[in-house]
Amino acid sequence: MKNLVIVESPSKSKTIEKYLGKDFKVTSSKGHICDLATKGKEGLGVDIEDDFKPTYVISPDKKKVVTDLKKMVKESDFVYLATDPDREGEAISWHLARELGLDIDQNNRIVFNEITKSAVLKALEEPRTIDMALVRSQETRRILDRIIGFKLSKLLQKKIGSKSAGRVQSIALRMICDKEKEIQAFIPEEYWNIIAHLGKKLDCQLNSFNGKKIEVKNEEEADAILKALGEEFTLSSISEKAKKRSPYLPFITSTLQQEASTKLGFTSRKTMMVAQSLYEGVELANGAQGLITYMRTDSTRLSGEFVAAAYDKIVSEYGKEYKGFYRVKNDESSQDAHEAIRPTSLNNEPDKIKQYLSNDQYKLYKFIYYRALASLMKEAVFNSVTYTFDNNGYQFTISGSKMEFDGFLKVYGDYDNSKDVILPKLEQGEVIHCTDIEKMQHFTEAPARYTEARLIKALEEEGVGRPSTYATIIDTIEKRNYVEYKKASDSGKTKYFFPTEQGILTDEKLREYFQSVINVKYTAHMESELDEIAENKVDSIKALHDFYDRFQPLVDSAYEQMEKKQPEKTGEICPECGGDVVIRSGRYGKFKSCINYPTCKWHESLVKKEEPEEIGRKCPKCGKPLLKRKSRYGTFFIGCSGYPKCNYLEAIEGQKQRKFYPRKKKQ
Repeated sequence: MKNLVIVESPSKSKTIEKYLGKDFKVTSSKGHICDLATKGKEGLGVDIEDDFKPTYVISPDKKKVVTDLKKMVKESDFVYLATDPDREGEAISWHLARELGLDIDQNNRIVFNEITKSAVLKALEEPRTIDMALVRSQETRRILDRIIGFKLSKLLQKKIGSKSAGRVQSIALRMICDKEKEIQAFIPEEYWNIIAHLGKKLDCQLNSFNGKKIEVKNEEEADAILKALGEEFTLSSISEKAKKRSPYLPFITSTLQQEASTKLGFTSRKTMMVAQSLYEGVELANGAQGLITYMRTDSTRLSGEFVAAAYDKIVSEYGKEYKGFYRVKNDESSQDAHEAIRPTSLNNEPDKIKQYLSNDQYKLYKFIYYRALASLMKEAVFNSVTYTFDNNGYQFTISGSKMEFDGFLKVYGDYDNSKDVILPKLEQGEVIHCTDIEKMQHFTEAPARYTEARLIKALEEEGVGRPSTYATIIDTIEKRNYVEYKKASDSGKTKYFFPTEQGILTDEKLREYFQSVINVKYTAHMESELDEIAENKVDSIKALHDFYDRFQPLVDSAYEQMEKKQPEKTGEICPECGGDVVIRSGRYGKFKSCINYPTCKWHESLVKKEEPEEIGRKCPKCGKPLLKRKSRYGTFFIGCSGYPKCNYLEAIEGQKQRKFYPRKKKQ
């Protein structure tokens, strides 16, 4: 073996190995190989008194991986580190170099934004040293998260029974709780709309009186207006103008997650998993190839090579009138390390390669492909017409629009809701008879709760976290039972985030004792500081000291002053020891137990147990009746009524099941 290339993902290694000759062996680290230890003072794995010196250990599940990698390194003449092109990837390369005995100062780090043969070969021609500024930024983030997570989680577990807290997850929870407070405090206000149904199917809405905007606040005002109106409506003005709609910018991580949620119904985690598979490579007719560029990016920049190829395609397939302009719009906090998310080759048209993709891969790839192409096309042009009718000083309006030129919607129309609203041709001064006038009562609506897409957008706008972490943040607050993601009503279709009682309590305590560090502004400041560490503008040790000197006194104060949450008493007496019976929360829901636990271990579940249901079939293994049972994970399965003597199990079609492993008999 002459050259060894180490990447993160096994599937990525298979794709890249096909691009390189026989002189290369490509293998994977399967992600991070090291993490902070959980031993030492407070189990932090960080020596705070020695300038936050970290102690790293090889993860238990990666020991064999590291052993195998060491063996490969000994058999190789040269080792390339080709982990992902971001801070996490840079840190993984550093850990690999350290554990495998590689020279940190050697030009052995290669990066590529897309997994195509040309990109990989070009990267091999331009190796560099490991970027230690990026490594320090990642390490600082990890240390901050460890200190905040361990110290706050331990405190909250002891005081109020909450499972965890974190630098960013607690801000996401805060935003959901704040939104709920807004909704609960909202007082709806009454208002009325007045609609005039005119001939020629014109439904016009009252807009103004004597040229001034009018608001109808109650039924009495509405009735007074109806009495003042005559039956004839005169067309007093016609406003006609062309409106242009600019194409959307290509996807970045956050907009991909948001749009995939609203347009495709994907969760943020699902979006990133599918995007990862498209990035790492798919086996096509001509071999494996990465189909999209790196999906963790906050830049809308596109390479000159792609822009040129896109223009050629637009002109040849749709005409030169569809060729638009290249635009870039990045936030101040954007790192601009990578391009926007785009297809690696415009020759891989979605429908041409559909047979090689799963249904989810096809949907997401098509979305990314046409978003990137559409971003370089002309604006869509609509002819907008507004008619204003006058009746005794009251003005009623109706608007319509017609698409005159589809522009970027030529390829992006499947993801757009624009519809023509055609109005009949009328002349100014024309009088039209009214067929009916109706008054309609309405009430102002409370602010909408966060959907997953809205929460991601809000986090991004506030500068909290990074797009690549949003899926994990949302997963965490759900798993901790701080929020529920559910429909607002049985008839609704959209899911929203609702804070749970425990989530509200957790936020209240963090707000009471840690307001100066667990808040949107300070968390966004920390994100900016991490960016500056990555750019060698801020010293990481100083940043950690500044934070810790502010944080630790708050922890000490909370331990002294925060009251411990007492379990709720039921008024019942424990049947075993006579102690009070209280309600507690456990892994599988609420349950009753004795207040003297663990001395007395009496308990009783409050979760309604569903009785097994006979399905009318016999067990093929022992002949006893088969039952439909509910697992502890909430799914249903078919099992033998003779369990545990007979362990026959059967999945129900359409139900996702965890694997069941029959217990081994003791020898």
